[in-house]
Order: sequence, then C-alpha cells, then structure tokens
Amino acid sequence: MGVYHANLRIETVAGRPSYHDLRADLLSIVGESGIQDGILTVASAHTTCSLFFDETMHDTNFYGDDFLWLDINETMEKIAPRMTTEGQYHSPGPEHVAFGLSLSDPSYPAEKWVMLNTDAHIRSSIFGSPSLTFIVKDGELLLGPLGRVYFVDWDQLRERTRTVSVMVMGE
Repeated sequence: MGVYHANLRIETVAGRPSYHDLRADLLSIVGESGIQDGILTVASAHTTCSLFFDETMHDTNFYGDDFLWLDINETMEKIAPRMTTEGQYHSPGPEHVAFGLSLSDPSYPAEKWVMLNTDAHIRSSIFGSPSLTFIVKDGELLLGPLGRVYFVDWDQLRERTRTVSVMVMGE
C-alpha cells in the first residue's frame, strides 16, 4: 500500500468569508500520487475554517463567489452574525485575550481586535468539517461531474495564508 502527502497553500481575503474550490488541485494530487485504488483525505486544522462537498452552481457575483456560497453566507449571517464589537458574544474573554496577546507569531500582529472572530468559530463548528474523505477508483477521484470540494475561511478580519493537508492512500 502506498501513501502520498501534499499540502495546499490558500490565500484568503479580508472582509468576507473566503471560499476556494479545491477540485482541480485534488485531481492533480491523485494523478501525482500514482494511487489507482484507495482513498483521498483532505483536512484543515484551522479552527475558523470548514471543508465541504457540494456542486458548482456556475453563476458567480462580481467577486467570483458562487451563488451557493452567497446563499450559505446569508444563512450563516442569520445564525451567527458577524462580530463587530467586543462583548457581542461571551468569547473571547479576558483570559483568552491575554493568552492570544502572549503568542509570538511574526505573521500576525498580537492585537486584541484580531480575536473578535467568535462568529467564525461558531460558523465553523456548525458547518463542520475539519476533514473529508473520497474514493479513488481506477486512478480517478470519484466526485462526479458537478462535485466540488470547497474550503471556506469564515474569519473575515484579515487576509491569511492557510494550509490544507491532503493524503492519498491505497494501491
């Protein structure tokens, strides 16, 4: 049995949830892996992000956002409104803010405002999923003609570089 690992680097946007269609990358990774029959697992360890499987709706807005993504955003806004001020949600509390400010990450400034993303954590928890698994058969990833694997970063506060891990395992 063989195992093949790859990482996808995703650049997100600020000001709105950041969606990314991973289909082309995943098809390429299956080809690179040489695995003919097995499984592909895609995973994200980011706590404000989700992976999901759905079909493309073809139509997009000015930003290139699929109309399905817009519908998801409108629904999630009703469930977990965007956090715009301290105290809107119970979290983050003072202990979490102090912990966050103690972290040393040169990529992201240690500022209180970057922790005002409770809405993103709620959306990620409700929407799920930190990982998805798909079948690889005869060297093909079985997604169907309209199936897409999407990554979404719900944290709208700033641009980030995110990592999605991919593993193909089989023969």
